[in-house]
Amino acid sequence: MVNWRTVIIGFILAVVLSEFLGFIGLTIGAAFGSNGGNTGQIIGYLLATIYVGYSIDGNYINGAIYGAIIGFIGGLVSIILVGAIYGTFVVTGGSIMALVMESILYGIIGAVGGIIGFIVRVYFQPAEEPAM
Repeated sequence: MVNWRTVIIGFILAVVLSEFLGFIGLTIGAAFGSNGGNTGQIIGYLLATIYVGYSIDGNYINGAIYGAIIGFIGGLVSIILVGAIYGTFVVTGGSIMALVMESILYGIIGAVGGIIGFIVRVYFQPAEEPAM
């Protein structure tokens, strides 16, 4: 059964964090003559999917699946949203291919983040106290 609450929170968190950290990365990158926007977006997706992997029940496979779904769908929405806001999204064969490839990349990053979140939950959860 899909935990929709975690999916929706993770999706919103992924889009907001990726855009915010991407903007910060671009601002800092402009000051130093480099492009740090993509790095900020990747960190945003990684943080959001670590949260998702930590929050869901199950094993690391569930963490990877949920993280990949959030990364892929969040990547699609994020790219289309930014393109619509800045007027840079033009529908051509190349732009659609770039959209799909970048969404697959965010899906892979999401799967890694989901596994990391599961590992963090398993190794850092508080120990249960014995019953008296």
